Amino acid sequence: QVQLVESGGGLVQAGGSLRLSCAASGRTFSSSAMGWFRQAPGKERVFVAAISWSGGITDYADSVKGRFTISRVNAKSTVYLQMNSLKPEDTAVYYCAARSSSMLARRSSSYAYWGQGTQVTVSS
Repeated sequence: QVQLVESGGGLVQAGGSLRLSCAASGRTFSSSAMGWFRQAPGKERVFVAAISWSGGITDYADSVKGRFTISRVNAKSTVYLQMNSLKPEDTAVYYCAARSSSMLARRSSSYAYWGQGTQVTVSS
């Protein structure tokens, strides 16, 4: 079992930055691939970024590549999403998710554990 709690969301102007954190509890965090997803109002939840258990492999949606960076510190059981050059279309609830596998994935159905989400709002 893994419990996830996101933090760091808020309101920011276009072009600004935010860093989301996801604190995990549970014995399997260090062996779990982690991901970030987002869901805008009236839309489906979509993949944003993922990171392998070691942090050595990352993957990004094309819409955030070059602007967002996913990282993790296993000693702190925490995964981060650094978001730069934010755009109004980045506005969404952002969710942290953990897999039961060490391999990263893009499909939300591949993730067994989810946080409650944190709101990110980017004003124009």
